[in-house]
Amino acid sequence: MNQLRMSKKSKQSPGLTNKQALVMNLLGKTKGPLSAYAILDQLHDSGFRGPVQVYRALEKLMELGLVHRLESLNAFVACQQRTCDHQSKKTIIFTICEICGSVQEFVNTGLEHLVRSLEKDIDFLTNRSVIELKGICSTCKD
Repeated sequence: MNQLRMSKKSKQSPGLTNKQALVMNLLGKTKGPLSAYAILDQLHDSGFRGPVQVYRALEKLMELGLVHRLESLNAFVACQQRTCDHQSKKTIIFTICEICGSVQEFVNTGLEHLVRSLEKDIDFLTNRSVIELKGICSTCKD
């Protein structure tokens, strides 16, 4: 009940509302990606009453570059890069283990140059580019 009486801005994470901070904290401590409905299930006792509240929090966290959406899984993960900037045009690469569900995030400058070159070749302006690689991580394959 005290969480609901807190001010709209979270005391834990500057600039985030309480609900955004709750979602961010959950994603930050979770090993794999979570769907919006899984987030809702886990945060229901913290005042989340419907998926719209979760999606609003996720939308803001993605805008701030703190969270990424994995398109192929329709799920979300906390950003693993220290200086992630969603507004930049970096190509983000995710590896997704099909056994344990772990997700790793990478930015590769070589791939970045390739995407920019492709843009010039086909006269296409990319707003964002995300590559998801599914397979088996080194822990699971051993």
